[in-house]
Amino acid sequence: MAAASDIANGPDTSDTDTDTDPDPTARRPGGSDAAEATQLEIFREIQAFHADAAKRRADGTPASSDPELDFPPYRSSVLRHPHRPAVTAPEAFVELAGPVFGDADVSELDADLTHQHIGEPLGERIIVTGRVLDRAGRPVRGQLVEIWQANAAGRYAHRRDRHPAPLDPNFTGAGRCLTDSEGRYRFVTIKPGAYPWRNHRNAWRPAHIHFSFFGTAFTQRLVTQMYFPRDPLFPLDPIYNSITDEDARGRLVAAYDHDRTTAEWALGYNWDVVLDGPAATRLEQDQH
Repeated sequence: MAAASDIANGPDTSDTDTDTDPDPTARRPGGSDAAEATQLEIFREIQAFHADAAKRRADGTPASSDPELDFPPYRSSVLRHPHRPAVTAPEAFVELAGPVFGDADVSELDADLTHQHIGEPLGERIIVTGRVLDRAGRPVRGQLVEIWQANAAGRYAHRRDRHPAPLDPNFTGAGRCLTDSEGRYRFVTIKPGAYPWRNHRNAWRPAHIHFSFFGTAFTQRLVTQMYFPRDPLFPLDPIYNSITDEDARGRLVAAYDHDRTTAEWALGYNWDVVLDGPAATRLEQDQH
Protein backbone atom coordinates (compact mmCIF):
# COMPACT_ATOMS: atom_id res chain seq x y z
CA MET A 1 0.00 0.00 0.00
CA ALA A 2 0.93 3.63 0.02
CA ALA A 3 0.20 6.04 2.95
CA ALA A 4 -2.80 8.49 2.50
CA SER A 5 -5.30 10.88 3.91
CA ASP A 6 -9.06 10.62 4.22
CA ILE A 7 -10.56 11.42 0.82
CA ALA A 8 -13.62 12.76 2.61
CA ASN A 9 -11.50 15.79 3.47
CA GLY A 10 -11.57 16.91 -0.14
CA PRO A 11 -9.66 16.55 -3.38
CA ASP A 12 -5.96 16.08 -3.84
CA THR A 13 -4.79 19.66 -4.28
CA SER A 14 -1.23 18.79 -5.21
CA ASP A 15 0.34 19.70 -8.52
CA THR A 16 -0.34 16.60 -10.60
CA ASP A 17 1.52 17.59 -13.79
CA THR A 18 4.01 14.84 -13.09
CA ASP A 19 6.33 12.60 -15.06
CA THR A 20 3.95 10.95 -17.46
CA ASP A 21 0.80 10.71 -15.42
CA PRO A 22 -1.02 11.23 -17.68
CA ASP A 23 0.84 14.19 -19.20
CA PRO A 24 4.46 13.20 -19.83
CA THR A 25 5.79 16.75 -20.00
CA ALA A 26 7.94 16.17 -16.93
CA ARG A 27 10.41 14.24 -19.03
CA ARG A 28 11.90 17.71 -19.33
CA PRO A 29 14.35 18.72 -16.58
CA GLY A 30 13.16 20.90 -13.73
CA GLY A 31 15.84 23.52 -14.36
CA SER A 32 18.67 24.41 -16.71
CA ASP A 33 21.16 22.25 -14.83
CA ALA A 34 18.78 19.56 -13.60
CA ALA A 35 19.88 16.95 -16.13
CA GLU A 36 23.56 17.55 -15.37
CA ALA A 37 23.58 15.81 -11.99
CA THR A 38 24.79 12.22 -12.02
CA GLN A 39 22.89 9.31 -10.53
CA LEU A 40 25.55 9.01 -7.83
CA GLU A 41 25.05 12.65 -6.86
CA ILE A 42 21.28 12.19 -6.66
CA PHE A 43 21.72 8.99 -4.63
CA ARG A 44 23.95 10.80 -2.15
CA GLU A 45 21.45 13.65 -1.87
CA ILE A 46 18.70 11.13 -1.10
CA GLN A 47 20.85 9.47 1.56
CA ALA A 48 21.69 12.82 3.15
CA PHE A 49 18.04 13.90 3.22
CA HIS A 50 16.96 10.58 4.74
CA ALA A 51 19.73 10.79 7.34
CA ASP A 52 18.60 14.28 8.32
CA ALA A 53 14.98 13.08 8.58
CA ALA A 54 16.10 10.16 10.78
CA LYS A 55 17.98 12.59 13.05
CA ARG A 56 14.89 14.78 13.40
CA ARG A 57 12.84 11.72 14.37
CA ALA A 58 15.51 10.73 16.92
CA ASP A 59 15.30 14.25 18.38
CA GLY A 60 11.55 13.83 18.90
CA THR A 61 10.03 15.15 15.70
CA PRO A 62 7.08 12.91 14.77
CA ALA A 63 7.69 10.70 11.78
CA SER A 64 5.86 11.75 8.61
CA SER A 65 4.54 9.36 6.01
CA ASP A 66 3.88 12.21 3.58
CA PRO A 67 6.16 12.79 0.59
CA GLU A 68 8.30 15.89 0.88
CA LEU A 69 6.92 18.57 -1.44
CA ASP A 70 10.26 20.36 -1.72
CA PHE A 71 12.63 17.41 -2.16
CA PRO A 72 15.94 18.60 -3.70
CA PRO A 73 16.86 15.29 -5.41
CA TYR A 74 13.54 15.57 -7.28
CA ARG A 75 14.68 18.62 -9.23
CA SER A 76 11.41 19.92 -10.62
CA SER A 77 9.64 19.71 -7.24
CA VAL A 78 11.41 22.96 -6.36
CA LEU A 79 9.51 24.72 -9.14
CA ARG A 80 6.27 22.76 -9.20
CA HIS A 81 5.13 22.03 -5.67
CA PRO A 82 2.35 24.21 -4.18
CA HIS A 83 3.61 27.25 -2.27
CA ARG A 84 0.28 28.59 -1.08
CA PRO A 85 -2.60 27.11 0.95
CA ALA A 86 -5.23 25.19 -0.99
CA VAL A 87 -8.33 27.10 -2.03
CA THR A 88 -11.61 25.32 -1.40
CA ALA A 89 -14.26 25.91 -4.06
CA PRO A 90 -17.86 26.52 -2.89
CA GLU A 91 -19.62 23.18 -2.57
CA ALA A 92 -22.68 24.28 -4.52
CA PHE A 93 -20.53 25.46 -7.44
CA VAL A 94 -18.68 22.13 -7.59
CA GLU A 95 -21.91 20.13 -7.50
CA LEU A 96 -23.45 22.17 -10.31
CA ALA A 97 -20.40 22.47 -12.57
CA GLY A 98 -18.64 19.16 -11.93
CA PRO A 99 -18.91 16.06 -14.13
CA VAL A 100 -21.67 13.53 -13.60
CA PHE A 101 -20.79 9.89 -13.01
CA GLY A 102 -23.06 6.86 -12.77
CA ASP A 103 -22.62 3.12 -12.33
CA ALA A 104 -23.82 2.51 -15.90
CA ASP A 105 -20.81 4.39 -17.27
CA VAL A 106 -18.38 1.62 -16.27
CA SER A 107 -18.32 -1.67 -18.16
CA GLU A 108 -16.45 -4.92 -17.50
CA LEU A 109 -14.22 -4.19 -20.50
CA ASP A 110 -12.89 -1.06 -18.76
CA ALA A 111 -11.10 -3.20 -16.17
CA ASP A 112 -9.35 -5.47 -18.68
CA LEU A 113 -6.68 -3.41 -20.41
CA THR A 114 -5.66 -6.41 -22.53
CA HIS A 115 -8.99 -6.64 -24.38
CA GLN A 116 -9.68 -3.04 -25.33
CA HIS A 117 -8.36 -3.39 -28.89
CA ILE A 118 -8.50 -5.83 -31.79
CA GLY A 119 -5.31 -7.66 -30.83
CA GLU A 120 -3.61 -8.52 -27.57
CA PRO A 121 -0.87 -6.23 -26.23
CA LEU A 122 2.75 -7.31 -25.93
CA GLY A 123 4.29 -7.91 -22.51
CA GLU A 124 3.79 -9.79 -19.29
CA ARG A 125 0.08 -10.16 -18.48
CA ILE A 126 -0.73 -9.47 -14.82
CA ILE A 127 -3.72 -9.31 -12.50
CA VAL A 128 -3.74 -6.44 -10.01
CA THR A 129 -6.32 -6.60 -7.25
CA GLY A 130 -6.89 -5.44 -3.70
CA ARG A 131 -9.38 -3.94 -1.29
CA VAL A 132 -10.19 -0.31 -0.56
CA LEU A 133 -10.71 0.05 3.20
CA ASP A 134 -11.42 2.78 5.72
CA ARG A 135 -9.36 3.26 8.87
CA ALA A 136 -11.47 0.70 10.74
CA GLY A 137 -10.83 -1.95 8.10
CA ARG A 138 -14.32 -1.74 6.65
CA PRO A 139 -14.72 -2.11 2.88
CA VAL A 140 -15.43 1.00 0.82
CA ARG A 141 -18.06 -0.16 -1.65
CA GLY A 142 -18.90 1.32 -5.04
CA GLN A 143 -15.60 3.24 -5.19
CA LEU A 144 -14.54 4.43 -8.65
CA VAL A 145 -10.96 3.23 -9.21
CA GLU A 146 -8.97 4.41 -12.24
CA ILE A 147 -5.50 3.41 -13.40
CA TRP A 148 -3.09 4.60 -16.08
CA GLN A 149 0.34 3.32 -16.97
CA ALA A 150 3.12 2.91 -19.53
CA ASN A 151 3.22 -0.11 -21.80
CA ALA A 152 5.68 -3.00 -21.50
CA ALA A 153 8.36 -0.93 -23.24
CA GLY A 154 7.95 1.97 -20.81
CA ARG A 155 6.02 4.31 -23.09
CA TYR A 156 2.68 6.03 -22.51
CA ALA A 157 0.07 6.28 -25.24
CA HIS A 158 0.27 10.05 -25.11
CA ARG A 159 1.25 12.48 -27.86
CA ARG A 160 3.73 14.27 -25.58
CA ASP A 161 5.64 11.16 -24.58
CA ARG A 162 8.85 11.24 -26.66
CA HIS A 163 10.59 8.26 -25.07
CA PRO A 164 12.13 6.37 -28.04
CA ALA A 165 10.41 3.10 -27.15
CA PRO A 166 7.75 1.42 -29.30
CA LEU A 167 4.08 2.20 -28.93
CA ASP A 168 1.75 -0.79 -28.72
CA PRO A 169 -1.30 -0.36 -30.99
CA ASN A 170 -3.19 -2.82 -28.78
CA PHE A 171 -2.51 -1.11 -25.47
CA THR A 172 -3.81 2.28 -24.36
CA GLY A 173 -2.85 1.88 -20.72
CA ALA A 174 -5.97 3.21 -18.99
CA GLY A 175 -8.73 1.41 -17.11
CA ARG A 176 -11.37 1.78 -14.43
CA CYS A 177 -13.75 -0.24 -12.29
CA LEU A 178 -16.03 -0.02 -9.26
CA THR A 179 -15.22 -1.75 -5.99
CA ASP A 180 -17.55 -4.62 -5.10
CA SER A 181 -19.40 -5.38 -1.85
CA GLU A 182 -16.08 -6.32 -0.19
CA GLY A 183 -14.38 -3.15 -1.37
CA ARG A 184 -12.33 -5.11 -3.91
CA TYR A 185 -11.11 -3.86 -7.28
CA ARG A 186 -9.54 -5.98 -10.01
CA PHE A 187 -7.64 -5.14 -13.20
CA VAL A 188 -6.09 -7.28 -15.90
CA THR A 189 -3.23 -5.46 -17.57
CA ILE A 190 0.39 -5.63 -18.76
CA LYS A 191 3.32 -5.08 -16.42
CA PRO A 192 4.69 -1.63 -17.29
CA GLY A 193 8.30 -1.03 -18.17
CA ALA A 194 10.74 1.41 -16.60
CA TYR A 195 11.40 4.62 -18.50
CA PRO A 196 13.76 7.63 -18.53
CA TRP A 197 12.50 10.97 -17.23
CA ARG A 198 15.44 13.42 -17.34
CA ASN A 199 15.48 14.44 -13.70
CA HIS A 200 19.22 13.85 -13.88
CA ARG A 201 21.70 12.07 -16.11
CA ASN A 202 20.54 8.51 -16.87
CA ALA A 203 17.46 8.83 -14.64
CA TRP A 204 14.90 5.99 -14.80
CA ARG A 205 11.57 5.56 -13.05
CA PRO A 206 10.77 2.20 -11.46
CA ALA A 207 7.87 0.31 -13.04
CA HIS A 208 4.63 1.62 -11.56
CA ILE A 209 0.89 1.98 -12.10
CA HIS A 210 -0.92 5.22 -11.26
CA PHE A 211 -4.10 4.82 -9.21
CA SER A 212 -6.96 7.24 -8.65
CA PHE A 213 -9.70 6.63 -6.05
CA PHE A 214 -12.86 8.73 -5.99
CA GLY A 215 -15.14 9.15 -3.01
CA THR A 216 -18.78 10.08 -3.31
CA ALA A 217 -17.96 12.97 -5.66
CA PHE A 218 -15.29 14.00 -8.16
CA THR A 219 -14.03 16.52 -5.61
CA GLN A 220 -13.01 13.64 -3.34
CA ARG A 221 -10.01 12.03 -4.96
CA LEU A 222 -6.87 10.23 -3.89
CA VAL A 223 -4.06 9.82 -6.45
CA THR A 224 -1.10 7.56 -5.78
CA GLN A 225 1.21 4.97 -7.35
CA MET A 226 1.68 1.24 -7.00
CA TYR A 227 5.14 -0.26 -7.44
CA PHE A 228 6.32 -3.84 -7.92
CA PRO A 229 8.37 -5.89 -5.45
CA ARG A 230 12.18 -5.83 -5.37
CA ASP A 231 12.64 -3.23 -8.09
CA PRO A 232 16.38 -2.42 -8.37
CA LEU A 233 15.55 1.22 -9.15
CA PHE A 234 13.97 1.90 -5.74
CA PRO A 235 17.09 3.32 -4.03
CA LEU A 236 17.86 5.48 -7.08
CA ASP A 237 14.44 7.08 -7.60
CA PRO A 238 13.93 10.51 -5.97
CA ILE A 239 10.15 10.35 -6.33
CA TYR A 240 9.80 7.07 -4.46
CA ASN A 241 12.31 8.31 -1.90
CA SER A 242 10.58 11.65 -1.35
CA ILE A 243 8.74 9.70 1.37
CA THR A 244 11.41 9.52 4.06
CA ASP A 245 9.58 7.02 6.28
CA GLU A 246 10.61 3.51 5.22
CA ASP A 247 7.35 1.85 6.34
CA ALA A 248 5.28 4.36 4.39
CA ARG A 249 7.38 3.76 1.27
CA GLY A 250 6.82 0.04 1.69
CA ARG A 251 3.07 0.53 1.59
CA LEU A 252 3.45 1.72 -2.01
CA VAL A 253 4.69 -1.72 -3.10
CA ALA A 254 2.30 -4.49 -4.14
CA ALA A 255 2.82 -8.07 -3.02
CA TYR A 256 3.03 -11.02 -5.36
CA ASP A 257 -0.06 -13.17 -4.68
CA HIS A 258 0.06 -16.77 -5.87
CA ASP A 259 -3.61 -17.29 -4.99
CA ARG A 260 -4.49 -14.49 -7.42
CA THR A 261 -2.19 -15.88 -10.10
CA THR A 262 -3.99 -17.73 -12.90
CA ALA A 263 -2.25 -20.87 -14.12
CA GLU A 264 -0.60 -20.52 -17.55
CA TRP A 265 -2.14 -17.09 -18.02
CA ALA A 266 -1.16 -14.24 -15.62
CA LEU A 267 0.77 -13.44 -12.45
CA GLY A 268 -1.22 -11.91 -9.61
CA TYR A 269 -0.42 -8.94 -7.37
CA ASN A 270 -2.34 -7.72 -4.33
CA TRP A 271 -2.36 -4.09 -3.18
CA ASP A 272 -4.78 -2.95 -0.49
CA VAL A 273 -5.49 0.75 -0.03
CA VAL A 274 -6.44 2.33 3.31
CA LEU A 275 -8.02 5.73 2.95
CA ASP A 276 -7.09 7.25 6.31
CA GLY A 277 -5.66 6.50 9.73
CA PRO A 278 -2.24 5.13 10.79
CA ALA A 279 -2.10 2.59 7.94
CA ALA A 280 -3.30 5.00 5.28
CA THR A 281 -2.10 4.81 1.70
CA ARG A 282 -0.11 7.95 0.99
CA LEU A 283 -1.74 10.35 -1.43
CA GLU A 284 0.36 11.65 -4.27
CA GLN A 285 1.91 15.03 -3.55
CA ASP A 286 3.48 16.09 -6.84
CA GLN A 287 4.84 12.62 -7.50
CA HIS A 288 5.20 10.82 -10.85
